[in-house]
Amino acid sequence: MELLTIILLVIIVLLTYLLLKKEKVLGIKTETKDNNDQIKVVENKDYRKNIYDLLNYIPEGIIILDKGKKILFSNNSANKLFQIKLDENISGFLRNPDLLSSIDKSFEGNNISDLEIEIRNQAVQRLNITIYLDQNNLFFDEVCCVLFIRDLTEFHKFQQLKSDFVANVSHELRTPLQSIKMGLETFENNSDLKKNSEVTNLLPVMSSQSERMENLIRDLLSLSKIELQEHIRPTHEIDLIELIDYVIKTYEKIISKNNISIKFNKTDNFKIIGDRDKLIEIFTNLIDNSIKYSDKNKEITITAKKDGEFNTVSVADQGIGIPKESIHRITERFFTVDPSKSRSVGGTVLV
Repeated sequence: MELLTIILLVIIVLLTYLLLKKEKVLGIKTETKDNNDQIKVVENKDYRKNIYDLLNYIPEGIIILDKGKKILFSNNSANKLFQIKLDENISGFLRNPDLLSSIDKSFEGNNISDLEIEIRNQAVQRLNITIYLDQNNLFFDEVCCVLFIRDLTEFHKFQQLKSDFVANVSHELRTPLQSIKMGLETFENNSDLKKNSEVTNLLPVMSSQSERMENLIRDLLSLSKIELQEHIRPTHEIDLIELIDYVIKTYEKIISKNNISIKFNKTDNFKIIGDRDKLIEIFTNLIDNSIKYSDKNKEITITAKKDGEFNTVSVADQGIGIPKESIHRITERFFTVDPSKSRSVGGTVLV
């Protein structure tokens, strides 16, 4: 998407420059109005031809539409993506309500809009489309709408393959890991083995590492699921107060063991549209980290409040904190401030 935006800006700047030049009369100077008009017509034809030649070198598909959504121009890249005929209505091969609505809004004054759509013709295509309204008659002697189209089909196929691979490997690792855990439990319940000091010292380490491996596999499966469903917009209304209370209750034993108190400042009517499972993962991760990285006998404060049109939730603890130079990286996958500390308490920074 960033590449497409850069290309779009370069094209707009270049075309604006050409627009400023297009009224210049090249060659013979004359004071005769008719001759002057005739020379301008010839120059404008060359100008338009140069523009169309330029657009044919752009790797992204470009389609120019009139107000009736009829195609006035399509470059070579767009012609490779679709079987396009001039004067054809774009809804004939791009039947997507969001796209058609965005084109209408563009003609109403929304200069630039960006969306990602899925088209099911002979094959499924995933497209990123940036819509630009040409009000300066750069391309035609009328206001027209320009579509910059980037084909993301292969990219999404690769993402699907990667997610499938992660999910399959994670499932395959679970079976031998369960066997290892069962074996360790058998050893731990064997009174004769407990008499051996070396075995007694090794068993907790082995159990801890197998638990860590199980958490890693669970997180990898969760990551795979998120990547597969990240383009799906949630539709369910979620009561965040009830959801956070639910997460807090799952940590009651650990909180009691470490003598940590959780203060939850609530507010009424605190609902959002979201995915319940993913929200539980988010708040589990936040609360879990607050407990892990806090000393005993400390307080964790969770505050839910309305901030204008937004609902905000903050989780504040009295733990070791995050250095200022690392704060901008906290959303990076797999990044940990102190890897040695993370290994000792667990966590993969996947969710």
